[in-house]
Amino acid sequence: MTNASDSSAPIDAEAASPVKSTPSIAELTATLHSVLERLDALEAADPTPPASAHDGVHARAHDADTFWALNTLAASRPEHPLTKQGAVLVAGSLSLPTGEPIAWQVTSGTEQLFELDWSHRASALAALGNPVRLEILRAILSGSRLTSELAELEALGTTGQLHHHLRQLVAAGWVQQTGRAHYEVPPAKVVPLLALIAEA
Repeated sequence: MTNASDSSAPIDAEAASPVKSTPSIAELTATLHSVLERLDALEAADPTPPASAHDGVHARAHDADTFWALNTLAASRPEHPLTKQGAVLVAGSLSLPTGEPIAWQVTSGTEQLFELDWSHRASALAALGNPVRLEILRAILSGSRLTSELAELEALGTTGQLHHHLRQLVAAGWVQQTGRAHYEVPPAKVVPLLALIAEA
């Protein structure tokens, strides 16, 4: 009969001690080299850095959730005679703060864009280069379309200044007068305007 307190009984050292031995420097070095080799293999397989939603330069075709519109455009380019050398797509589907739905898009071939005289676009862009006019546009899109409503804007000075800014916006095509003292942003200008504001 074996006595439980018999010190001569064999003892399993690993079972008796819950503390595991510390890996040696050689083992740690081997593990680190293994991890680095796997990391190098992953980077070699896909050297492109992760793309953000605003970084079109690094857009990857397999990033379908973020770049679904870009992927669709890229896939359709070879079939379209105007976009074989590249294209710019501006599109939007939205509801204004007033609840009015807006759906619009335009695709422009880059070859044609580079052939244009860009100086002819200067007046349209210059009309947006004033903080009061931008506030007027935001107010119109938000539902303030009467001269009397626009005159209440804090950023605005006199009624004469309001009419001056409205004339500039109308001449540039960003605003149209649709009735006596009534103004609106043409539907075809809403999405381009919001795209400019989003990326400015």
